[in-house]
Amino acid sequence: MKYTLKEYQADAVGQMLTYFSDARDDYHRKGRNVSFSLAATTGAGKTVMASAVIEGLFFGDPDWDFEADPGAVVLWFTDDPSLNEQTKTRILDASGDRITYSRLQVIENTFNREKFDPGNVYFLNSQKLSKNTLLVRGAAEDGDVLFERTVTPDLRQHTIWDTIRNTIQDDRLTLYLILDEAHKGMRRRTAADKAEQQTIVKRLINGANGVPPIPVVWGISATIERFTAAMKDVEGRYPYPDFEIDAALIQESGLLKDDIRLDFPAEKGTFDTVLLRRGARKVKAAGRLWERYAEAQDSVGDTVIPLLVVQVPNTPSNELLQDAVDAVREEWPELRGDGIAHVFGDHVAIHIGDYEIPYISPQKVQEASHIRVLFAKDAISTGWDCPRAEVLVSYRPASDKTHITQLLGRMVRTPLARRISGDDLLNSVDCVLPYFNRATAMEVAEILLGKKPQGDDGKGDTGGGAGRRVLLHPVDMHVNGAIPSYVWEAFDSLPSQSLPKKAAKPTKRLSSLAQALSHDGFLPDARKTAYIEMFAVLDGLMSRHKDAIENVTHGILDVEGETIVATVGDKKVADPEKFHEIADERSIEADFKNAQRILSADLARKYADHIAVTDEDDDGLFDAHLKVAALAEIDGVQDDLNRESSTLTNKWLARYRVDIKGLADERRAIYDDIRGMAAEPQRIDIRRPKVRTEETAADDKGTQVATRPQHLMSDENGNFPIGSLNNWETIVLDTERSRPGFLAWYRNPGRASDDSLAVAYKDGKGNWRRMCPDFVFFHGTKTNVKVSIVDPHGFHLSDALPKLRGLANFTTEYGDEFHRIEAVAQVSEKSLRVLDLKSESVRQAIEQADDAESLYLSSAATDYY
Repeated sequence: MKYTLKEYQADAVGQMLTYFSDARDDYHRKGRNVSFSLAATTGAGKTVMASAVIEGLFFGDPDWDFEADPGAVVLWFTDDPSLNEQTKTRILDASGDRITYSRLQVIENTFNREKFDPGNVYFLNSQKLSKNTLLVRGAAEDGDVLFERTVTPDLRQHTIWDTIRNTIQDDRLTLYLILDEAHKGMRRRTAADKAEQQTIVKRLINGANGVPPIPVVWGISATIERFTAAMKDVEGRYPYPDFEIDAALIQESGLLKDDIRLDFPAEKGTFDTVLLRRGARKVKAAGRLWERYAEAQDSVGDTVIPLLVVQVPNTPSNELLQDAVDAVREEWPELRGDGIAHVFGDHVAIHIGDYEIPYISPQKVQEASHIRVLFAKDAISTGWDCPRAEVLVSYRPASDKTHITQLLGRMVRTPLARRISGDDLLNSVDCVLPYFNRATAMEVAEILLGKKPQGDDGKGDTGGGAGRRVLLHPVDMHVNGAIPSYVWEAFDSLPSQSLPKKAAKPTKRLSSLAQALSHDGFLPDARKTAYIEMFAVLDGLMSRHKDAIENVTHGILDVEGETIVATVGDKKVADPEKFHEIADERSIEADFKNAQRILSADLARKYADHIAVTDEDDDGLFDAHLKVAALAEIDGVQDDLNRESSTLTNKWLARYRVDIKGLADERRAIYDDIRGMAAEPQRIDIRRPKVRTEETAADDKGTQVATRPQHLMSDENGNFPIGSLNNWETIVLDTERSRPGFLAWYRNPGRASDDSLAVAYKDGKGNWRRMCPDFVFFHGTKTNVKVSIVDPHGFHLSDALPKLRGLANFTTEYGDEFHRIEAVAQVSEKSLRVLDLKSESVRQAIEQADDAESLYLSSAATDYY
């Protein structure tokens, strides 16, 4: 893979490869057809994950101990031909050089083959399977769809149904169907054209009229319920459990925007063009922000060119379009003449007064950076990918909440596929709603946050999850000039924790770090140095386990078998006779391949080359592969190698910590990923926030929320809004501010980002998560700044005890760097209790507790003053 997968992506790929392995066995050995699904919200990287799965299917994946399927054929099916082209491009980009262009074939009407070729992905859309299309013409009718061929009028030898049938019937091949947007076509509708499409999808999966069912079906969607229900209703198809990615993990990854800003009129009137001009100003301002960011990062060539999307009704009047174009041109006179385009379904240029608005296909908008304003209806909402779309002005009426949220849900991807360090402005998307009021805007907000179903597709695919905010009256906070520099220096030194990786490979982590250090010039020969270090470790293991390796070597070379002799007419079968043969090169290579999975493929190959002894007749690799294969089978070798790899990795990360801090965000993000490639939480640095956005209004009348001074970030008056705090959280804040020596406070962001103090913990299912304690307080003097974590957290919440245990473990490791680390809970209307986590006895009580409430009511806690 070209990209390093996020933790949740790697987990999903591993689970899908497990399903593919089981499905192949189920189909070929047990004769049963299989289905399974992957559910992930928009922006999760479904195509990247699918690319990794397809790579594993074709070439194997040692990280997940997955053997390649030499007979694998992938049929990628959607209901939109443009999505197929877009997906093909994404797979090529994600895969690097393993899945080549020739392996990705879009099935056109001229396609004519007896069967599909293994090792290829074929893209097909439902329109090409409609009756009377060239791919099926001449087949016998079966209801609304044509299946069995009789006579083809164009002398075509094979219909597409012939190709599918012949592929399935070839025992050497396995046909895997990947159903993109798998919820579509799974529920019958009344319109005739829709009914036909659904019939095509279901008959493709289930088989009909001589065409067998597809052996293995993988459904991918944000809303997988329909697909799952349809598969359970199919007789003879065995469904595996659904796999759904936690939306909170997707949000934390930085692939999605954190904030959605909703603008709407606060009074009655006609404000469509007024707010459209506002949208134009917003996108121009966003362009300037991205330019400044690129200049600061010394990456001007990667400047994001933000796009304004203007969403209009399905049948917009010429007057509406004329007014909209005029408003944009008046507000943005410097906009290029070809800077406006549309993606309407008729695919023809639109003439508006003196302007011509050309059509552009949705999948080309992202790269067409000269286009700054895009007119759209609602069809663009499906499968569209344009991360530079940062401002939406919707002319849809208030009754069209679903259409707005569907399109806005396609605009939440971060343009650089990562969160911008400490800048809430660049981590946000704007939505301007001229025809909405606060009440209907709040309904949109609830849909975007996943609190309310979106249309008839379930919760929708807006990507909403923990950490996302919808802001109705946002104000941008900047660095508070009243905060002394020594407080910021104390902030810079605070520890935070990374999210561990389940399938951590220490040797792979070391290799990735070596590559990064070499790329950035910190350690030019880092990869060579890493190999030398690891070779020395393996040499030591070879010497230490010399006798055991010799015994294992004999076992590998000696192939033992049995011969059973049965004499005709003799009722008794003689005892089997044992025989021994010497393993050949192919057998040794199979053992060496297993060693590659244990030691890592790269290191195993390099070490074999290192110890190979060559002569005139032999390159020595046979003996080298044999020794490496034997070494890998020795108990404890993998643990020793992993330990030494981790030691060297941590040593280098510590040595070059300051150098890494000086890198641009894009490069620093790579090191953050490398730190996170460990099985245990790793210490990471917190970065200073640059722009912090907060909600400032409490209701639709614009009532301002309360504020407090001395926050690290503030408005122009030096204040910070506290509207997100409940009553007892406010009590905690004011209590800490009243303590002697108070210097400053920091409302820790609720999402785990690079400007938040994050603590790793295991949830009730044993999965790693990160929590962000509510407050960081600074007390003391210029020469002695004391930093405290105080976290008000309700004990009634299901995650209360796991988070307390995570905070206790954090305190054990980093407690000496803090003055206080405390957890506070409200146990009655007038009583707050506190757990002092710097007390070892309190940490022991947390470890032994059955629930959080009993902790706060026990002697482990004291009253909070």
